[in-house]
Amino acid sequence: MKKIVTLLIATCCFFTFVGAQTLHVGTYNIRNNNQGDVREGNGWDKRCPVVTSLIRFHDFDIFGTQEALYGQIKDMLALLPGYGYIGVGRDDGKQKGEHEPIFYKTDKFKLLQSGNFWLSETTDRPNVGWDAALPRICTWGHFQLRENGRRFWFFNLHMDHIGVKARAESSKLILTKIKEMCGKEQVLLTGDFNVDQTNDGYKLLATSGILMDSYLTAGIRFASNGTFNAFKPEMKTDSRIDHIFHTKGFKVSRYGVLTDLYWSPSAANTDSLKASNAPQEISFQKFEPRLPSDHYPVMVEVTLTK
Repeated sequence: MKKIVTLLIATCCFFTFVGAQTLHVGTYNIRNNNQGDVREGNGWDKRCPVVTSLIRFHDFDIFGTQEALYGQIKDMLALLPGYGYIGVGRDDGKQKGEHEPIFYKTDKFKLLQSGNFWLSETTDRPNVGWDAALPRICTWGHFQLRENGRRFWFFNLHMDHIGVKARAESSKLILTKIKEMCGKEQVLLTGDFNVDQTNDGYKLLATSGILMDSYLTAGIRFASNGTFNAFKPEMKTDSRIDHIFHTKGFKVSRYGVLTDLYWSPSAANTDSLKASNAPQEISFQKFEPRLPSDHYPVMVEVTLTK
């Protein structure tokens, strides 16, 4: 009898393991490539290796990015072996303008289908919706885990930075799309929502009964800063405008706002410096702390459960 019970327990544990798989999910506004940032020392050529190294070190399995121009996507893919992407430019539905792509590990996920819709009254072609300042787009993918066959949907967007009505209506639109498209399958929604946790547009999503904020559902949370930084590492905010939402069926074990820095040489002082309370073979030089984007990435560790 004892052997039978032990066998049943082992069998249950096996199927629980097979039915659940831990994923590292991210959202990252990487900041578009522009000459103004180059003049300020924040050019994409400096930032791209840091952005991609950060992604590889934290081992993102699947993640949404925002503001990515087509050239930036190609640059990232060159430094992210094993990843594919989906997404189109918001200006023409091809390669023009900012993309909101979804990157994913091709050996971990099978892409079943994908598409895009614009955040506006007319969702099937490039246009500006409501009171928005710019065209805004959402990219989506239907994925299957190669290991166990489990399926889920992933949506990634960038809401308008000006239009108050546009942001509220975009929240309503994404909820409608999830209801129409996804059936009973699990959903992840990432993006730069341009609204923080106190805003009504955020609350439309977080209290919808469909989506939950991973910040609130995480078992362990590390968020020593908000998610926008304006390329100023000395600035602190409590506002989170980059979010990862999920439906039921995902267990969020960890949530983090990743505040990784890099350093560039300071023109003011290149002399070697010593610290009186450190071994004298240690030399320092004056460097300037920099951030790889004007947003911090957000990463969550989730388990896709039954």
